[in-house]
Amino acid sequence: MLSKENFKRDLSLVREKSPLVHNITNYVVMNNTANALLAVGASPVMAHSIDEVADMASIASSLVINIGTLEKSWVESMIVAGKTAKTRGIPVVFDPVGVGATPYRLKISEEILKECSPSIIRGNASEIISLVRAGVKTKGVDSTAAADDAISSAKELAKQTNAIVVVSGAVDVITDGERVERIYNGNALMAKVTGMGCTATAIVGAFAAIDTDLFNAAAYGMATMGVAGEIAAKSARGNGTMQLYFLDALTNLSTMDIDKVFTC
Repeated sequence: MLSKENFKRDLSLVREKSPLVHNITNYVVMNNTANALLAVGASPVMAHSIDEVADMASIASSLVINIGTLEKSWVESMIVAGKTAKTRGIPVVFDPVGVGATPYRLKISEEILKECSPSIIRGNASEIISLVRAGVKTKGVDSTAAADDAISSAKELAKQTNAIVVVSGAVDVITDGERVERIYNGNALMAKVTGMGCTATAIVGAFAAIDTDLFNAAAYGMATMGVAGEIAAKSARGNGTMQLYFLDALTNLSTMDIDKVFTC
C-alpha cells in the first residue's frame, strides 16, 4: 500500500544518496532530463558511446534506456549497457518512445526487452498496448489511448517480462501484473511540454536506485512528477513557464507539499 510517509522517505533518500543515473536517451530531452534529475537530487550522466557504456553502467545506481531518437550505434550501446546492468543487478528502466509508430521501433523494443530484461517499463497507453499487441498505432510519439484503456495490456506485459509496468496519463497506472495502483496527481499543461514523459522515466530511475521495492519506486517517481506538475501549474502562464516552474517545484518539493497534494 502506497503511503505519504514512504513517499517522503524515498524522496529524502534520493536527495541524501544522490544516486548516479546513467541515461541513454534522446537528443530532444537530454538537457531537460539532466536538469530534472539534478533538481530532484540525483546525479545524471548522459553516456551513449559504445566505448564507455559498459563501464558507465557498471558504476551507476540505475540505467535508463530511452528510444526516442533511434540510431543503430545507439541501439548497440543500449544492449551492451542493459546487459551489463542486468549482470550487476542494477535496475534498468525502459522507455519505448513511439514504439507503435514504426516497425523498426517495435523491433528494437522487443530486442531490448529480450536482451536487457528491464526492471521497469514506462510508457503512455498507446506504447504499452503496442508492446503487447503489435500493430496498435501511436500518433508520432504521443498517445492515442487513455491510461485506463491499457491496464489489461500493462498487466499482461508485466507478467510476460517480470517487470513493473507504468502507464502514464491523466491518471498514472502502476502494475506488477496483479497489483494495480493509480497516481492521480498532475496537470494537463504537462502534456504541452515536450519530454515530460521521458523526464518521468528518468525520475523513476532515480527512485529505483534507492528503493529495492521497484513497485514503490515506480509509484513514488511518478508521484513526484505529478505533485511537482500540480505545484508548477499554479504559477505557469503557458508551456514555457511550466517547464521553468516544474524544475523549481522539483527542487523545492517538501514533505508539506506531499501531505497537501499527494493522492493515490
